[in-house]
Amino acid sequence: MTAPTRRTGNRDALMALLAADRGIDRRKFLKGVGAGSLLMLGGPALLAACSRDGGNGGDGDRSFTFANWPLYIDVVEEDGWFETSSLEDFTEETGISVSYLEEVNDNTEWFAKVQAQLQAGQNTGRDLVALTDWMADRMIRLGWVEELDHSKIPNFSNLESALLNVPFDDGRKYTLPWQSGFTAIGYNPNLTGRELTKLEDIFDPAFSGRVSMLTESRDTLGLVMLTMGIDPATFTMDELHQAIAKIKPYVDNGHIRRFTGNDYADDLVNGNLAVCFAWSGDIVQLQLDNPDLQFLFPEEGLMLWSDNMLIPKGATNIDEAHEWMDFVYRPEVAAKIASWVNFIPPVVGTKDALLEIAEEMEDEELAELADNPLIFPSQEVLANTHPFRGMSEDEEREMDEAFQALIGA
Repeated sequence: MTAPTRRTGNRDALMALLAADRGIDRRKFLKGVGAGSLLMLGGPALLAACSRDGGNGGDGDRSFTFANWPLYIDVVEEDGWFETSSLEDFTEETGISVSYLEEVNDNTEWFAKVQAQLQAGQNTGRDLVALTDWMADRMIRLGWVEELDHSKIPNFSNLESALLNVPFDDGRKYTLPWQSGFTAIGYNPNLTGRELTKLEDIFDPAFSGRVSMLTESRDTLGLVMLTMGIDPATFTMDELHQAIAKIKPYVDNGHIRRFTGNDYADDLVNGNLAVCFAWSGDIVQLQLDNPDLQFLFPEEGLMLWSDNMLIPKGATNIDEAHEWMDFVYRPEVAAKIASWVNFIPPVVGTKDALLEIAEEMEDEELAELADNPLIFPSQEVLANTHPFRGMSEDEEREMDEAFQALIGA
């Protein structure tokens, strides 16, 4: 996404701006406030920041710094389910204070911020960071990631098996997924006039001018490849250019209204869009405002991505980062986080833990989250998902130049 957005790995302009005001929570925002309204907000973008000096159970002797995306961890809300956050629980239990930085608004932007330090072999000041698959791939290839010690993460065994062996980190020697999600089609059936079944439906002339695609090239091109019978996990560069060529006429004739980051949410809720490429977690939240909105599980398949925890080379608080990773891979902790962020938890047993918590609290709304296929997808759905393959620097440059020319950025 050219403006800060969620999955280029760019983080949503929408959510980043929301994070600027501590007094506004994500659900209340998505229950009716448009993205445009956020332009008036200001202030520090650290909604969930947690930096402790030993209070609340911490002794001040141990700490670590975690750089993450805005609004990507549970926080205590006045009308929320929990009286403490997972960050507070961790500090209370371990005595380790956490400097939690909501600073990853964009993978590329964050990489540029620390690149010179990593090249010089210097400590970046971050002991843990969550980066999207393709950027994690780049960091590993450059040798800028510390190898994980799985003996210090016994709950590593709770990692979903489908996420264990990935092309950029087979066996998860360097990374652990933080959250995962789908990219496919979000749509309003009241505006399309029919149910959609496949990705190809986005090209239906009936929707001309009411369509958007994502500025995240990997998601947009991956989905279009699937309409062409091309596997995004194994494509050739010639096939990538074929996907761009398929999109171009729809740009030229105005069928595609625009390319967006998370700001498609505003247009979708307000009815300016009938159909768009969308991220699953966003649609879960937007459905609070408009239950008619749908996220399509298309015949051709979906894109699957993860944001991954990794330890930058030269980090000084590696043991503490390991303890945190082990902590959040407990199903009950993963359930607490999932209840707020609404993306796909990577931890086996999260759904059962959430149901158990809901039963203890006698809360039907919390229990309903466990039935949401966008948060807890079936194995059948997962079997029809596709990652976007890793690319060399030359391939990335070639793709970026061609895609930017396509979208007019």
